[in-house]
Amino acid sequence: MRRSAGSEDIATPTTPGSIGPGGVATIVPANWWRTRDGRQAIAFYLFISPWIIGFLVFQVAPMVASAGLLFASYDILSPPRWTGLENLRTMFFEDKLFWKSLKVTAEYTFIVVPATTVVGYSLALLLNREVAGRSIWRTAYYMPAIVPVVATAYLWGWLLNRDFGAINGVLWDVLRIKGPNWLGSEDWVMPAFILMTLWASGGGILLYLAAMQQVPTTFYEAAKVDGASMWQRLVNITIPMTSFVIFFNIVTGLITTFQIFAAGFILTDGGPNNASLFYVLYLYRNGWIFLKMGYAAALAWFLFFVILILTVIIMRMARPWVYYEGQER
Repeated sequence: MRRSAGSEDIATPTTPGSIGPGGVATIVPANWWRTRDGRQAIAFYLFISPWIIGFLVFQVAPMVASAGLLFASYDILSPPRWTGLENLRTMFFEDKLFWKSLKVTAEYTFIVVPATTVVGYSLALLLNREVAGRSIWRTAYYMPAIVPVVATAYLWGWLLNRDFGAINGVLWDVLRIKGPNWLGSEDWVMPAFILMTLWASGGGILLYLAAMQQVPTTFYEAAKVDGASMWQRLVNITIPMTSFVIFFNIVTGLITTFQIFAAGFILTDGGPNNASLFYVLYLYRNGWIFLKMGYAAALAWFLFFVILILTVIIMRMARPWVYYEGQER
């Protein structure tokens, strides 16, 4: 192949390439790595190589290993022993705590995700208005989202204490109501976890605020001219224009709540009577307390597919109501 450079012809060795757009074969120079595109590609892969290596070593390799342990009995102290589908048979047909933990986690998830969405969006609407001290209120609502989960658990462990907790103290001092045993009662332990989660919904509020401030004001002005009420502007402008953030928070909330662990481990350790035995906490018990690593791997892969299936369902259901700028319908 020859190309013209001024008045001179320069020979450039080439090698066969791939078929490009339109079925036209592309020619790749033999010394491609010396070209500008080649140097940029090499630099790109060199810069991301630490992440690629970490991803392969710390994520892909453990997932492959756990897929193998799914069909084995392994207690860490001795080599894995092939058991076939025994772990799955035990999980589905013999282990009552598996179904209990799945039920507890599902109840928590399907209450918390809609609740945090509604509460977070409502608070974002209020914080988006011109009110005195708005920046202070925004900071106050966002702060719980950056508090470490361990600190949050210990804080709420004190607030929800039956004898000297602040919540029961306020209930008695103000309303003369004797507060419940929040963390020691099967009926009240789940509302306690839901209340704690709602308190830390500031991250979602921040995203809602950012999306609301990107809605063009001309839409609201035109709606006011047409006589649209505040509710009509909310339903027909604000919610549709911020629906992609609502969808994002629902998906991430679903994934996060199904994997709740630290709060249940610190506050109740699954009690009372397994009323707060979250799925990942039960998985942890089997893997690191009972040393049933093969069974724990089976539990982990089942959770993976549950989250995957629910996420796909939500994404399919979201198509009619989630709006993206520039999207063709």
